[in-house]
Amino acid sequence: MNIAVLPGDGIGKEIVAEAVKVLDALDLGLEMQTALVGGAAFEVHGHPLPDSTLRLAKSADAILFGAVGDWKYDKLERPLRPEQAILGLRKHLGLFANFRPAICYEQLVGASSLRPEVIAGLDILIIRELTGDIYFGQPRGRRTAIDGHFPGSEEAFDTMRYSRPEIERIAHVAFQSARKRSKRVTSVDKANVLETFQFWKDIVTEIGLQYPDVALDHMYVDNAAMQLVRAPKKFDVVVTGNMFGDILSDEAAMLTGSIGMLPSASLNATNQGLYEPSHGSAPDIAGKGIANPLATILSAAMMLRFSLNQEHAADRIEVAVKRVLSQGLRTVDIHSVGTRLVGTAEMGSAVVTALKN
Repeated sequence: MNIAVLPGDGIGKEIVAEAVKVLDALDLGLEMQTALVGGAAFEVHGHPLPDSTLRLAKSADAILFGAVGDWKYDKLERPLRPEQAILGLRKHLGLFANFRPAICYEQLVGASSLRPEVIAGLDILIIRELTGDIYFGQPRGRRTAIDGHFPGSEEAFDTMRYSRPEIERIAHVAFQSARKRSKRVTSVDKANVLETFQFWKDIVTEIGLQYPDVALDHMYVDNAAMQLVRAPKKFDVVVTGNMFGDILSDEAAMLTGSIGMLPSASLNATNQGLYEPSHGSAPDIAGKGIANPLATILSAAMMLRFSLNQEHAADRIEVAVKRVLSQGLRTVDIHSVGTRLVGTAEMGSAVVTALKN
């Protein structure tokens, strides 16, 4: 089982180190190779996704990814910005299905900004299509950046597009996932305004007929954003496009108390996957040893389950995380009165100890 470890920028190095520590404690004989990506790769290779990193990622059974990005790269031309690395990996590896579970742990009910009765027991799975939509539409008006500005330009544009096969395959993923849960799918669109999403809605409806045991409803994205806050437990599996999924999954993450708790998986047709926390590189706290590594550790558990067929090991990690939370250990993002504040490394070590016990 070969793992490409891509820590990236900011807190990426710190949180990935803790996930690797947990994986090592499982003693599964994993082969892990580390490579540069994002801003760290740009500094050395002049590109956020160098050929050597891409080759490693393609040859691996799975990728453990940290985060990319830093404000100091904002003036670069867009193709050279750190964030292009993750888009490139999605494109080259065909990572079309993004799984973002939003689970409110019993121990963290009080960390959410919502009332306990609204959030307790929350278990949502957002499935985001990753390789289509506006992020991969027609070029943005091909302009040359000078110090981050675009002199002489009067407009900019991005085109939103989806093909039938792209929508069909993500719809099948959603319905098949729902069969393993509560058999409910909510497809989120903006069909009342955008022709692209009328197309989306029609095709998801067609695919839904192949799954008569799964209930399907449709919801406009603005209403979905409101309902996630008003009554989040009405959702089970949510399937949506690239841009809407990007926004809604971050909203769902904060329902649980902290985006630092939420893992994600991006899979291709062969279940090769890229696993990363839902949060970003957080350069403002990088190097301080205070970032929450649990989302990355839980992403490693998803990696074991989905790409490496190690269900028992994945369960062990998830149980260990719950035990650590039950012991009252908290990083600063989820800290509250009556709990013990710990740093990144101490939290990772606590999960390792819980595993061994």
